Amino acid sequence: QVQLVESGGGLVQPGGSLSLSCARSGSSGALLNMGWYRQGPGKQRELVARITSGGSTNYVDSVKGRFTISRDNAQTTVYLQMNNLKPEDTAVYYCNTQHLQSQWRIEDYWGQGTQVTVSS
Repeated sequence: QVQLVESGGGLVQPGGSLSLSCARSGSSGALLNMGWYRQGPGKQRELVARITSGGSTNYVDSVKGRFTISRDNAQTTVYLQMNNLKPEDTAVYYCNTQHLQSQWRIEDYWGQGTQVTVSS
């Protein structure tokens, strides 16, 4: 079983920065990806950034150049550095890991979510 515990988040003014962390404990199958999703008010949950076990990264277009995802070498902690934050970045941010199980089944694990509010 996998547990994900997020930290960071909070209230920041437009143009400010915040950093999120997510600590993973436990194991399940083979770790494929670590990432961050977000869900804004009245919106669907969307992928913000993902980093693969091989170190490749991808971002949703709206955060490219502003957000950076990274992880430690042991792949136990994933980070999201958010710069030049905008009001539209306001959302609950969720940590996610994906694990390959038997018969090529992919299993998702989620953190509890942390609120990020960008407002003046």
